[in-house]
Amino acid sequence: MDRIILWALFIIGIVLIIFGLRKPFIKDWILVFLIKAYFSTFIGNLVVENEMLKYPVRFLSEYFKSSILYEYILLPVVCIYFYQTTYHSRFVNIILQCVLYSAALTITEVILEKYTNLIEYLTWTWIHTFLSTFFIMIFVRTLMYLINKRDNQSSGTFI
Repeated sequence: MDRIILWALFIIGIVLIIFGLRKPFIKDWILVFLIKAYFSTFIGNLVVENEMLKYPVRFLSEYFKSSILYEYILLPVVCIYFYQTTYHSRFVNIILQCVLYSAALTITEVILEKYTNLIEYLTWTWIHTFLSTFFIMIFVRTLMYLINKRDNQSSGTFI
């Protein structure tokens, strides 16, 4: 059953990527996806290597100890949607939406941890998931703001 859930999540992730990248500002969406995947991989490896949590059932288990599905597809694609829904938002709305996205991901992870073999908390807790998701989403959102601000300041000049 765990493998079926993994494949279902994989398909959902691919579909969400396809729909998420169909809107304007595709450069921003791809950059958000790649930045999120980069930092998620880094943090995910630290957490797994320090035996805070483990993924008993995962894709490419002979090559990766962490969940590449979560770190390379699901988390980055959720960050794309977070960025899209907060693109024109003010700070308070960005924070509120980040809380909602982080809570949804945390609740999903807690359910998967309790009822499947996809994830197992060792010293990790749902609070760690919520806070790490929240802060990395805010970090990526802030980084994209700074990138776009810098890009807007330098547009019109040739280097």
